[in-house]
This record gives sequence, structure tokens and C-alpha cells, in this order.
Amino acid sequence: MIEKQKIGVSAAQETLGRIKTSGDLKILKDVEFLVEAVSEALEIKGALFQKLDRICPAETVFATNTSSLPIRKLALFTDRPIHFVGMHFMNPPPVMKLVEVIRGNLTSEETVQLVVNLSRKLGKTPVQANDYPGFIANRILMPMINEAICAFEQGVGSKEDIDTVMKVGMNHPMGPFELADFIGLDVCLAIMRILYDGFQDPKYRPSPLLEKMVELGRLGRKTKKGFYDY
Repeated sequence: MIEKQKIGVSAAQETLGRIKTSGDLKILKDVEFLVEAVSEALEIKGALFQKLDRICPAETVFATNTSSLPIRKLALFTDRPIHFVGMHFMNPPPVMKLVEVIRGNLTSEETVQLVVNLSRKLGKTPVQANDYPGFIANRILMPMINEAICAFEQGVGSKEDIDTVMKVGMNHPMGPFELADFIGLDVCLAIMRILYDGFQDPKYRPSPLLEKMVELGRLGRKTKKGFYDY
């Protein structure tokens, strides 16, 4: 943001001065609210929440930044389902305003309103969603990306032209291939599998080309090679 002249050096230093890092979870023993943002895998998130559940006070609210995993299943790793909620920040969080607030089966209304109010305090725009596969954002976004990949695979158009259609014709800031590379093709595939498994509807079946790209290790920007080279 400094390089883009969005903020000054002093503002950056002030922000960094408010951030503390640690590899010791016990530093969280007195927090009232926490947001988890580890890898998008049920077993990894679940193991972390089991540890945190033993460390944090019973009234601490646990929010997960999952983009698609069931809130009810993650909550089962803890003894605090009423204080467990989804808080899905759009990527990249410093720029994007939207936050999905997802209630699990047992999430209390008080917990939901706490996250809604906190999101607004952070300058975000919260939307509430119920606990269905993909919630709102990825239930709509990922099938669009998947369909773009299918269209490319079938020779309907080049990836560049498909991206241009969505950017110029639909006013999207990024085309579906650019966006998939930015998100990570492995993440896109994981979410499509969650949608397909959750709804058992063939319209959510992952594109074979998407699966092949992940198998080849072409995951997008993070591996310097995806649908585009970086």
C-alpha cells in the first residue's frame, strides 16, 4: 500500500506496531474474541479449535474465516457451539469490504449480532448467511469460475477472451481465470468438492481441467503458474 501511495510510512508503522505474533497458543488465554484463518481443511481447523477450547475462557467467541466448511461441523470440535460463528472475510481483507457472518445450528443470536457489529466497527459490510455449503459468496462465485473453465476446456473461447467478457461485459474487476489464480486453484477445487458433496447436484461437479491443473501443481499465483504464468 505504501508502494501504491495508498498510505504513508508512518501509518504503516503505526499499524504494524499494533500487531503481535506468537507460536504459542497460550497467549490467547484471556481473549474475548478470536478469528481463525488457518488452512481450509476440516481436520486442521478442528484440531486447532480443540486446543483453543481448552485454553480460552468458556465465554470467548470463536469465529472461523472458513470460506465453505460447515460451521456446525467445526463447532463440534468445541464445547461452545452457541459462541461459535463464521466470519468470512473476502480476499484481500484490507481492500474488500464484505464479511459473511454465518450462523451454525446452535449459534446464538447474541453471537451473530456481536460479529455483525464488530464487522461494521472495522469498516466492513456484514451480510448474514445460514450454514449451507459455500454460504452465499462461494455458492455463486465458484460455479461461475468452474463454468468458465468448462467453457475454455470445450473451446468456447480463450481464457483471455473469457476474462475480458466478465471484466468488460459484466464489470468484474478480475476475470474468472485471473481470480482463480489469485484464490488458488487448489482452494477453488476444494470448495467445488464441498458444494458437490453437500448438494449432490451435478451442476457443482468440478471441471476435469481444474482437477488436472491441481494434480500438476499449477495452483496459480502462489506457485507462479496457473492458468497464467507469473
